[in-house]
Amino acid sequence: MLKVGNATLTLIAGCVLIALLYYGRAVIAPVVFALFIIMLVWPVQRALSSIMSRYLALVITFLLVVFLLLGFGWLIAWTVGQVGRRILIDAVRYQLLYEQLTTWLDGHGIAASVLWSENFSVSWTLRTLQSIGSRLNNTFSFWLVALVYVLLGLAETDEFRARFKQLKNQEAANSFLRASQSAAAKIRFYMLLRALMSLATGSLVWLLTRLIGLPFAETWGFVAFILNFIPFLGPLIATLFITAFAFTHFANWQWVLAVFVGLNIIQSVIGSVIEPRLTGKTISLSPFATLFSVFAWGSLWGVFGAFIGVPITIVALTFCAQYSTTSWFAEILGFSREQ
Repeated sequence: MLKVGNATLTLIAGCVLIALLYYGRAVIAPVVFALFIIMLVWPVQRALSSIMSRYLALVITFLLVVFLLLGFGWLIAWTVGQVGRRILIDAVRYQLLYEQLTTWLDGHGIAASVLWSENFSVSWTLRTLQSIGSRLNNTFSFWLVALVYVLLGLAETDEFRARFKQLKNQEAANSFLRASQSAAAKIRFYMLLRALMSLATGSLVWLLTRLIGLPFAETWGFVAFILNFIPFLGPLIATLFITAFAFTHFANWQWVLAVFVGLNIIQSVIGSVIEPRLTGKTISLSPFATLFSVFAWGSLWGVFGAFIGVPITIVALTFCAQYSTTSWFAEILGFSREQ
């Protein structure tokens, strides 16, 4: 009876936690992202602190974070702009394809024009534009709040460690610090590996599209580079998106098939052969845990959740592996118990 009660309480606590993460995402997500950034750049700040004053090292590290985020944001905006410009250039082609598709659907008994008029109207367009504007405003607020947390967090890293060392329960404090250091090291390794694999994927996609003759090869390389930071889902979206564009550009299906097969070969070789060999046992996260992390956190926090879902899971499992009572859960999902 006691075990049933404990299981019920655990289930209720889990539901409350999920609801808190979803409805409190405007507050929690920037904090999580700030902690993620601090894990990545703290070694830089520590190295700079050894050769200059602490506050100067803090300023340089923070400016580095700002410049990197601005650069990444500019890259995303440039890529979207290039794709949009290409769509506007080929507007006549897309109109012709739309008319051909409408004629084909009408010939098979599907009133495409009626469905279009019912679901896409001026009011729908206005709502979409308002939604985009709201999302851009929320994104700006998110980055601003996250950067404030990053600045405050970097300023208190040493004090945070000192406070933990002053706790009465030193065994618990040391376990927490060990787990934190291990999680941070794994996150840095994961992001370095993900960046290298994304760079390799983007370069090969650029080479493939350039050899085949698909316009804006550089843009497709950047698309593959950016989306590859989201495991499984990102490469799939990139493959479908580039293939769809190739379908509208080339007149025959053989070239479209060549693009599709080439993209799948690139993604399979890098994602299924090279990356697992480089990862080794450092981050031996099971494919199920990786895919579940992307979809679960993506459903809670959108695109940002899909991006940061795997790092969150790595941190959580690292802490689980640190303690004997929860190490079994980490081992099931591919993590070895921390010594």
